[in-house]
Amino acid sequence: MGAFYTSVAAWDMAGLFTVQRSVSSLREKEVKRNMRISIEEVNQMNKEEFVNLLGWIFEHSPWVASIAWESLPFKSREELLQTMVLVVKNAAEAMQVALLRAHPDLGTRIQISEVSQKEQAGVGLDRLSKEEHREFVALNQRYVEQFSFPFIMAVKGQTKDTILAAMQERLGNTYELEFLTALNEVYKIAGFRLNDVIQ
Repeated sequence: MGAFYTSVAAWDMAGLFTVQRSVSSLREKEVKRNMRISIEEVNQMNKEEFVNLLGWIFEHSPWVASIAWESLPFKSREELLQTMVLVVKNAAEAMQVALLRAHPDLGTRIQISEVSQKEQAGVGLDRLSKEEHREFVALNQRYVEQFSFPFIMAVKGQTKDTILAAMQERLGNTYELEFLTALNEVYKIAGFRLNDVIQ
C-alpha cells in the first residue's frame, strides 16, 4: 500500500499526458468491452495489457489504470473499482480536474468517444429535438461557465428529462459541492463500465 501512495504522489500533469499519449489508440481498443473476462485473468496481466484493457474506464484517463495496476492482485471486480477510485481520490486536484474535463458535454452532439456515445444513446440523448438540443447546449454552457468543467452524470437508468432536471438543480451548488458530486458521478460511470468488462 505504501508503494501505491508513493505512485499517486509522484504523478504530475506531465506524467498524465505521457501516459495519455502512449495509449492514444484506446478508442479503437474499446471494442474489448464486448468480451467479459474474469478477475483472475486480469490479475495475470502485465501493465501494458492491463492499461490497454481498462485505460478507458475513466474517460480518456489511462493514468488511473496505470497506477491501479501496481496494487495487483485483486480479489474481486469491486476491489479493483475501489482501488481505481482511490487512485483518483489521492491524485492532485489538477489531475482530478483534468479527468472531469475529459468528459463530453451531455446531449450536445459534439464528437465523443465510442463508449460515451453509446451511453448517451442509451437514454435518447442522440435523438433530441431541436428545442431539446438547444436547451441542453444552453445549460451545458451555463454549467461550464460556472464550474469550468462539463456536467457529468451516470446516465444509465436515467431519461433526458431527469438529466435536464439534475443539471438545473446542480447549477445551484457551490463549486466545492459540485466538484465532489461530479467525481462521484465519474465513479458511478466507472463502476458501470467495469461491470461490462469483468465478470
